[in-house]
Amino acid sequence: MRIHPLSSDIPKPERFTYPFCYEPHPLCLLAAEEVKQEIARISPTEGKMFGVLVVKERVGDGLGFLAAYSGLLEGRNDWPYFVPPVFDAQQPDGYFKQKEREISSLSKNPSHSSLSRELSQELQLWLFRQYHLLNARGETKDLVEIWQDYHSSPRIREKYPLAPGGTGDCCAPKLLQYAYQHGLKPLCMAEFWWGESPKSMIRHHGQFYPACSGKCKPVLAWMLQGLNVDPNPETLGLQSLEPSIVWEDEVMAVVDKPSGMLSMPGKIGDYSVATWALKRWPEAMLVHRLDMLTSGLLLVAKTTDAYHHLQEQFEKRTIKKKYLAIVEGVPQNKHGIIDLPLNSDPLNRPRQIVDYEYGKRAITEYRVVSQKNRPSVTLLALWPHTGRTHQLRMHCAHPDGLGCPIMGDELYGHKADRLYLQAQAISFVHPTTGKRMHFELTNSFTIK
Repeated sequence: MRIHPLSSDIPKPERFTYPFCYEPHPLCLLAAEEVKQEIARISPTEGKMFGVLVVKERVGDGLGFLAAYSGLLEGRNDWPYFVPPVFDAQQPDGYFKQKEREISSLSKNPSHSSLSRELSQELQLWLFRQYHLLNARGETKDLVEIWQDYHSSPRIREKYPLAPGGTGDCCAPKLLQYAYQHGLKPLCMAEFWWGESPKSMIRHHGQFYPACSGKCKPVLAWMLQGLNVDPNPETLGLQSLEPSIVWEDEVMAVVDKPSGMLSMPGKIGDYSVATWALKRWPEAMLVHRLDMLTSGLLLVAKTTDAYHHLQEQFEKRTIKKKYLAIVEGVPQNKHGIIDLPLNSDPLNRPRQIVDYEYGKRAITEYRVVSQKNRPSVTLLALWPHTGRTHQLRMHCAHPDGLGCPIMGDELYGHKADRLYLQAQAISFVHPTTGKRMHFELTNSFTIK
């Protein structure tokens, strides 16, 4: 077996890891340090996600751990230290590789392009039928069944009839499959990045990351059945959060949203600023939104006319917003413009990537407010000239932007007690009086 012994007095977790938002258990940290020694021995030439799964052995209370890598490692999937793939499609004389070569040869002739696409889809379907994935109850489904059961909406199934390429080859499915196959009880799991970050996205060497949502969420929703799994920590305490009213009149209100509260109902819960507002004002509508972890000023319309008036101002970009952020490190310049095109990462939502070919233009102005050298952090004022998803977070973190991630940004930087990003000021034209209004929070970040 590919199990490695793990000797520790650290107490075992009561429940298994919720893989899409977690703090690595100390046992996983211990196992990861051993895996890093093996990775250093191999010395990979490209960045890669690695994972550890701490397990209880069949007999007694002995602990061990399994290790995995996402996809291939240096073009191989047979490294003896790591668990094998769920299905090995890399055998040169195997059915998949033979058909792949035939289709590749066919695609070189432009007149056969439609046929080669059809054959590629058929081969992909065949491949996914070979992934027979277990869950903790001992039940088995292939990847096609899992994908279609998870995406029950006809619209989604029409748009994505098959899982993305590489589904089932990430760390988590490999680790759980091997554990189930060998009668091992999964206790906790963690994944970390090793090596250089890809150009388009942001990955930090040695940092732990959640499982990807696009490929792994449908798969793990099946494979974790039968395990006692931690609740999603992002949903804990949501109901106790509440915005404060900064100002209001008969047609609108300005509220201050706390970090950790949803702007609109979402996948992780219904309670939000929008639902909170509806309980107070019967026709309330949120005019715009902030990321859950971003705090600060939001506009709430109390009438349909006010909503449309404020929406039009957003569309014409006449509403001006200022943010404050504390970032790690020191920007090269005191003031400047960041112009980086952004696109969503379809396999890892809500993450964004820098995409110079298909991305939408995103522009941010920044100015240094203050700095501190130990540790090296900077307070920035940020003015977004466009409104892309995660624009400020990506523009601060990406090497082609400032290369200084916002403190607490666990998607693009490092975890902290909160995300240090605040929508600190907003100015707009009042929808009925026509007067220019300006609001600015005084309870803002400072560097001490």
